[in-house]
Amino acid sequence: MLILVSGGSGSGKSEFAESLVVSSGLSERIYLATMQVWDEEGTRRVARHRAMRAGKGFSTLECPTGLDRLETPPGSAVLLEDLTNLFANEYFSQGRAEAFDRVLAGVEQTAGRAALLVVVANELFSDGMDYDPTTLAYLAELARLNRAVAARADGVYEVVCGLPVTWKEAAR
Repeated sequence: MLILVSGGSGSGKSEFAESLVVSSGLSERIYLATMQVWDEEGTRRVARHRAMRAGKGFSTLECPTGLDRLETPPGSAVLLEDLTNLFANEYFSQGRAEAFDRVLAGVEQTAGRAALLVVVANELFSDGMDYDPTTLAYLAELARLNRAVAARADGVYEVVCGLPVTWKEAAR
């Protein structure tokens, strides 16, 4: 089963995504960490997410790039945190032309091996900011990737103010 959870910064999307994995009843829980830490803020975010996962039975695999080459345990529950960072890492460091295909192939491959894959994505499209052409190109491809994952997903949720809004219901 593939589930996409989207939401803005601080919306509660990570907590909701974790609850989906924990409530799945699957005992093997894998957390795919995609964030590359560049500064003190990044260090704090990683520490906060580790604290949120503490005691919930997750094994962490660092995956800033190369999801399409990563083999997760068959039948496990996998939480990919998050698609936005993974795609940015691939897009800006591994080759823009193929980033979409590599990341989507990785999501499909992981979903095919796992009993449950919950993918977290940041909502970056409604801030009304003007961006440079490179950032606009990245955002356009990210939007296309989000749509592709949502089309393949069994469930799609958007978390707003800590409340999950169901856009596509996943059978439980």
